[in-house]
Amino acid sequence: MPTIVPFYASLLALLYFYLSVRVIRTRRQEQIPLGDHRNGRLLRAIRVHSNFSEYVPLALILITFVELRGFSPLLVHGLGMSLLGGRAVHAYGMSQEKENYRLREVGMFLTFGLIFIAAVRLIGWCLLRS
Repeated sequence: MPTIVPFYASLLALLYFYLSVRVIRTRRQEQIPLGDHRNGRLLRAIRVHSNFSEYVPLALILITFVELRGFSPLLVHGLGMSLLGGRAVHAYGMSQEKENYRLREVGMFLTFGLIFIAAVRLIGWCLLRS
């Protein structure tokens, strides 16, 4: 049973909640109940939320498998911190009206890096066990 991943999943759930509320708040402020009406502020909030939704589930599944396979807790924490930090930095950078591409790049690097490391470790584990 995973004991480390639920901690990071819970923190990520709070970040997801915040991003969701931000989309709702922006919709109300801009009076746009559906779609984005090509409103840059709303579109940016929607894309930050969507980008989070696109990467976090797969990453959490991979980190869970890493933990379940008995890899070092240090590795599991490192992957979890990379995901949390990467998604937070990416969301912040992408949320700015004058976007900070460097923060987006750091966030994507951390996210892609952990997905790659977890996938390679799990493939290696599977090949050695078969």
